[in-house]
Amino acid sequence: MKFHTEYLTVNTNKQREYLNITKDVENALQKSGIKEGMILVSAMHITAGVYVNDAESGLIQDIDKWLEKLAPFNPDYNHHWTGETNGDAHLKSMLVHHEVIVPVTKGKLDFGPWQQVYYAEFDGQRPKRIIIKVMGE
Repeated sequence: MKFHTEYLTVNTNKQREYLNITKDVENALQKSGIKEGMILVSAMHITAGVYVNDAESGLIQDIDKWLEKLAPFNPDYNHHWTGETNGDAHLKSMLVHHEVIVPVTKGKLDFGPWQQVYYAEFDGQRPKRIIIKVMGE
């Protein structure tokens, strides 16, 4: 089995932002030369996440509204007693989760219709990393 690892660094313009990173994942796959296997894509920060869904702007807005409803900004989070102000970002990250695994078949991402890989930033405007690890033959 072969492995190929790449790191992406992102620095969003907004506190909360959703970035389509499918092309970056595809590029890592092509560089790896792997034809059959899987790719792990993981946010390396506890206030961000990675998910697979449709690249449709209305859906992205719906996801953002839903996450804000479930984990709204709230100055009263216990986490804020430490001097932080990003308690909601930690909770949003838990809802989205920090990683996905994408199957690779015949040298391509083996997605269903419309599926794309997204990086979800909940405490942005500073550099953060994403790991892409391709595994297979």
